[in-house]
Formats: sequence, C-alpha cells, structure tokens
Amino acid sequence: MDDTPIFQCNGVGKAFFGVKALDNVDIELRRGRVLGLIGENGAGKSTLMNVIGGFFPQDSGEMFLDGKPYRPEGTLAATKAGIGFIHQELNLFPNLAIAENMFIDDFPKRGPLIDRREMARRTTGVLKALGMDFPPWLKVERLMPGERQMVEIARVLASDARIIIFDEPTTSLTAKETEKLFVLIGQLKEEGRAIVYISHILGDVEKLCDDLVILRDGGITAAGRCGEFCVERMVASMIGRDIGSIYPPKTNKPGGEVALSVKNLSQSGIVSNISLDLKKGEILGIFGLMGSGRTELMRMIFGVDDYESGAVTVDRVPIRRSNPRDAIDKGMAFVTENRRDEGFLQSYPIVDNIGLVYMRDFIHPLTRLVDRKRVAGESVRIAGELKIKYASVDRQAVKSLSGGNQQKVALGKWLVKRPKALILDEPTRGIDVGAKYEVYNIINDLAAGGSGVMVVSSELGELMGIADRIVAMNRGEIIQVFARGEFDEEAIMRAAFRIHEDGMRIGSAS
Repeated sequence: MDDTPIFQCNGVGKAFFGVKALDNVDIELRRGRVLGLIGENGAGKSTLMNVIGGFFPQDSGEMFLDGKPYRPEGTLAATKAGIGFIHQELNLFPNLAIAENMFIDDFPKRGPLIDRREMARRTTGVLKALGMDFPPWLKVERLMPGERQMVEIARVLASDARIIIFDEPTTSLTAKETEKLFVLIGQLKEEGRAIVYISHILGDVEKLCDDLVILRDGGITAAGRCGEFCVERMVASMIGRDIGSIYPPKTNKPGGEVALSVKNLSQSGIVSNISLDLKKGEILGIFGLMGSGRTELMRMIFGVDDYESGAVTVDRVPIRRSNPRDAIDKGMAFVTENRRDEGFLQSYPIVDNIGLVYMRDFIHPLTRLVDRKRVAGESVRIAGELKIKYASVDRQAVKSLSGGNQQKVALGKWLVKRPKALILDEPTRGIDVGAKYEVYNIINDLAAGGSGVMVVSSELGELMGIADRIVAMNRGEIIQVFARGEFDEEAIMRAAFRIHEDGMRIGSAS
C-alpha cells in the first residue's frame, strides 16, 4: 500500500478570543493506518478536527490533501473532498428518518425529485453492513443512544469518505456494539482508508492505533508509533505530570441522616418497587447494564418522568410527582447524561448557563430585572472552583468549550446553592483522565460538605473507586447493594447480570 501521506497539517494554528487552541501542529495521515489522537479536554483535539472538517478555518499554517493545498470553505466542501467526521455529540435530526439523516447533505435525485427508493436501498445496504436491521424510514428519535451512534457512523460510510475521523465513538455504545465498531475499523483499514481515532479510553487506543499524536494546551507533546507508548507514558504526556492515582483520596464521611429517600417507586415495564436511601455525606453508586432502568429511575426521582406509585423525599420533605421545580426548591439537583440536549444551552455564554437554575434568585426586587453583575460574579466563582478553562464568561458560548469543560458547566449551574441531594448520570462520559480526576474531586468535596451524591456510571471501576455503596440493578429492580468493604468486581457484575454463583441466570421477580 502506498505509504505517501494522503493528508498533512503543517504548522496549523487557531485561537479563540485571543487564547491559542492550536499552536504549530503537524500531523500526517496515511492510507490503511489509524492515527490515535489523545489529550486532555481542551488540549485541541476537537479544534484540530474541526479545522480539517471545515467547521472553521485555521489562523496559520497549511494543509494538504493528496499533495495539493487544502482549505475547505465549509463542512460540505470537506465532505465532498472525502473527509468524514463522526462526532462525539451526535449531529442527527431525531424527527427525521434514518434514510433522511443519511443523505441530509446530498439527497440522491431522479431528475428534479428526491429518489426515495435509492435512499432506502443505499441506507438498507449500509445498515446491513453494520449489523443493524432497522427499516430505513424509522424515525431516529425511536433509537437508543448507541443505535443513534451507529447511524452516525453509517452516514459517514455512505459518503465513501477516504479519511474518517472518529471522535469518542464508543461513549454511547454497548460492549457488543463497540466490538462491531472495532471490526469495522479493521475493514476500513484494509480498504485503504485513513482513520483518525480520538478517545479517552487509552486501552482502546493501544489496541486499535498504528500511530499516535498527543496534544497538550494546543501543541504536540509526543508523537510516534503507538507501540512505543505504554498507558503510563500516554497519561504523563497528556497531563504533563504523573497522575499518581486515578481516584483522589476519599474525605467524605457518610452520616446517619438521610438526604434522599425513595420508597416503593414503580412504573410498569420500567422500574418495580424501588426503595433506597441516600445518606448525607454519602456517595452512592448506581450500576446496571443498558436496559436496567437506572437512568429512567433517576429521571423519575427528579420528576422529569412520571411514575405510577411510590414516594420521594428530600431531607424528609415530600417531593411532588412529575415536578422538577419542586425537587429543585426542596434541594435536589440532577445532571443528566445527555448534556448536549438537556445539560446546558449550547449557543449561550457561560454566565447564562451558570445562572440558569436559580435565575429567580438574581432578580432585583425593585426593577424585577436580572442582576447580571451578580450572575457574572457567581459564574466566575464557580468556574474557578471547578477549574473551567474559558476566555470570557459573558461572551464565550458553551459549545466552544471542550467536552470536559462543558460537563463542568452542566454541573456548575447546580452549585450556586449547595444541593442536599445531587444525582449525576454518567458524569465522566467522554472526558479525559485529568478532567475525570477533577470531577471526582468535586464529587468528593460535595459529599464531604454534607451533600448526598448519587452517581450512575457504566464504568464499574469508577464506582468502586469513588462510591461508599454500590446498588446493582437489572431490568428495573434492585438486585443487591454492596458496602465499600464488600466491593468485588465479579460479584457486582453477577448481580447486574442476575447470575447465581453456579452460573445460572436468576429469573425475574414476580
């Protein structure tokens, strides 16, 4: 296979609000090879890919595609040049069908009319290649997050892209879907495609990538063949220091008082007779596989979704059913797993997002206008406490921040007041090891200050590292609760799979 680079970046630079996001970056992409691109949130990975993908132009440097100067005027120009971008945050239209999303940039036509038959034929073919048996006219809104991610991948494959950028592609995928993706990447390599793989799961980077580039603060700190890097060297190059331990020392001490109580909560087909207590100062982990009902349970507790029976109290005060405003007023907070659509206002600045939940508290009693100076002051305070990297709290849109900093904004809006009970659903999904450590510190500090913190996570190791107790769920039921001294990965996984020690699956409770 031709080893000549298909794509090159030479000295590429980019700045936002005077802050350098990329600083003199050089990379090369070759046919049939996977380039791993890693770094902390804010290191410049997404900015570099957005420059290549035509989302905005570089300020300095040059790019070459097939040896010719490359400077796309927009995303459509990049797509037509053969560059496919699979984003971490999905760019699908939920109200449209799969086939409509597949060809949203370039519908096949028969004369002046859109050729729906050709759309269906090509969509079915690509989905089948990915092992997905969905009708082409199924609305995307009816798909699970992992299935939507596979549709995003299918859309790029349908474009016959020569260069494919995967930005955190496994964050919404199950283990089985991830395995399918890795097989697919192997096939794409054999076809001679050049691939960029961005991930915070360093074990996957080791497994998949041929070459590696590590970014920090917009510049390259290390590069070479992937086999030359162990995980420890990757981490040290990413964060500029030895992280020492993945999880900070626990300083919280759960008390005897209950911060949040759930009694006999049920909703047909989703959760059944759930009862649990979250203590003040406790970090309670919620673990379960996809379909276990863990996210649905959190949404019911907070009042986003309704339930048929049961009761929720915060600090012994009842919460009105299906009433998030009442939950907030009683001291509950909820950081959703879907931060892009539900966690913050993407196009609004940090100050508007930080003040979002408690905006009523910033209204001047006489003028009835929002005191933006006070909101800005709170935003600066919280941004400092959470170590959010930003250029301007009142001008910079949240969508321009890195994934880790976006997650901190999603959390920060709840910290204007200290919550009595805080629910975090997948708080570290899609963020790097350094940002994860900072989030763990925030969780630990909140619990040490007396808040009860409930953490839902797909990463069992994460819960074992930070939680005081872990609740294992399966098909809408609590199967077992493990105290910290009882943590055992195999035992917790068996409970989540509902399997006896003899290997037999436990039947559903009547």
